Amino acid sequence: MKKIKLKIMRVWRRRARVRVRFLILAGVMISASLMPAMTKKAEAESCPDLKIVFVRGSGAERWNEQNYLEFKKQIEGKLPDVSYEFLDLDYPAIGIDNLGVAIGAFFGAGESYEFGDSVNKGAQELKRIVNYGCSKTKYVLGGYSQGAMVISKTLPDLNAEKIIYAATFGDPKIYLPEGSGLVPAACHNQNLSDYRAYVPDCRAYQGLLGSYRPYQPESFIGKLGTWCNKYDIFCSSHFSISSHTSYVSDDLYEDASRVIASKVAAAFNVKNKYSSPHDTAILIDSTGSMAWMIEQFRNEALRLANETFEKGGRVALYDYRDLDDPYEPVARCDFETCTAENFAEFLDSIILDGGGDMPESLLSASVNVMNRLRWRRGATKSLVALTDAPFISPDRDGVTMQDVIDLSRRIDPVNIYVITSETVASAHPEIEELTTATDGAVVTDFGSLNLLTDQIMARYDTLPRVEEDLVDPGVAPELQVDEFMDYGESITVKFKNSGNKVIAILNDAILGIADTDFITIGGLNRTIKNELVLIPANDTLKGKKVTLEIPIDGSSDSGGSWATAEVVIIEDNTSIPKAPNAGRV
Repeated sequence: MKKIKLKIMRVWRRRARVRVRFLILAGVMISASLMPAMTKKAEAESCPDLKIVFVRGSGAERWNEQNYLEFKKQIEGKLPDVSYEFLDLDYPAIGIDNLGVAIGAFFGAGESYEFGDSVNKGAQELKRIVNYGCSKTKYVLGGYSQGAMVISKTLPDLNAEKIIYAATFGDPKIYLPEGSGLVPAACHNQNLSDYRAYVPDCRAYQGLLGSYRPYQPESFIGKLGTWCNKYDIFCSSHFSISSHTSYVSDDLYEDASRVIASKVAAAFNVKNKYSSPHDTAILIDSTGSMAWMIEQFRNEALRLANETFEKGGRVALYDYRDLDDPYEPVARCDFETCTAENFAEFLDSIILDGGGDMPESLLSASVNVMNRLRWRRGATKSLVALTDAPFISPDRDGVTMQDVIDLSRRIDPVNIYVITSETVASAHPEIEELTTATDGAVVTDFGSLNLLTDQIMARYDTLPRVEEDLVDPGVAPELQVDEFMDYGESITVKFKNSGNKVIAILNDAILGIADTDFITIGGLNRTIKNELVLIPANDTLKGKKVTLEIPIDGSSDSGGSWATAEVVIIEDNTSIPKAPNAGRV
């Protein structure tokens, strides 16, 4: 924390008048007039098996907003056979209406205090519905922008046993620790948060309004997912307003609906009606010692292939040995030539021969097969390897386990499953490391191979959790406060900004974006400590925020005067806003 003494100018009966051009942030601020407050109507409570509650963004009209309608549409078409109803949470979802101001401040900042109150009312209503509603009803939660804040703020107070899944979209309070640092772990697909469902920006760290920590309470492990569009100004490191308003057009609700449908089916122990197409490649070690293993695997391989074909999927079959034999992977049939009618014939055509030293060239074979096949976009992708030997890394042609993992992730990913003996798996933990890193599994119980087929067929395609960081994003802009002028009910802040824009946030409410080197904010309530956050930005990136704690004004000047006051400026990108409506730390 850095304390800077700034000269404060107090002026009697005077208000600063400055021209500020501003943009409006959809999701937290809107340009449409606020709807008149609606009288709450008592709703007869029904108790279906499932209630799906959506919490809309700022200024959105209840029951009639595109994010709610799309969320409902995508989930409704995939729900299994349970009784259900949808609910658009009854809370203010406050927006900002002062858009006619061309001279003076951004907005009458007094309105901003309603934002925190809106979030708190949403949290109270959500808690009432879940904790004190139907005792046997289960809940799915979804929230966009301000609505996502309501969910992430309320999670620690909700009865997790009644929640099947909670999904947040464009959350201004997101927290992803793997996105911090000069070279974030997320940029290497490492240490990804369990709840990171789709956040392609590997530098996404915390939201525009700070972060709730912990973002995922322990009771919600496996029950929470967050979606943040690639350049969303509210939850990524980038500066795109249009990305924040594109969750419908970019099919992110469709992506989430697949996860939700699967979670609901599992919670009620019923069949999941939704099934995405599958691309499944089977890769068999064809060295001489594999006869017993192929015999035990044959029937299950046929079932896996037939179920894949029945659901509109595709199958490929390859075998491999060792590069020293020499023997490169042989395509018995690929996605274009394998059919339900000829798969058994191709499986029987594999000739067992060769071998020698224990490790085989599984890594090189996996890269070879993944590169040769034409994987379909939107299909669930699996590579099933059958072997009685470990792999060597790096392989004899230099391919490493990390090369296989990286290629798998680039493709979508390709989930790698390895079927082997318990002896091999226990002696070589790197096999499990490979499958875990590609979201696959190791199978050692040949009596339960049917469970592997069930697991593969139950999976659904989703967007990659994070994209590789292949482009240097450039240097993030910086901001330095030069002068702070206090006029009582309004303040003016002058600054130097290496970017070309600055985002102004007062007590968790986003006021707007200026392209000037000073801003004036009016309508301040000086009986409380206000917190003003300034975030520098350029056309693509946001920089480190600067937080000013504006002190309570207890003075009553009788005329224009100069005074010196101590204003605390916090320059810490990891700090969490301390305003009353900023949520818990």
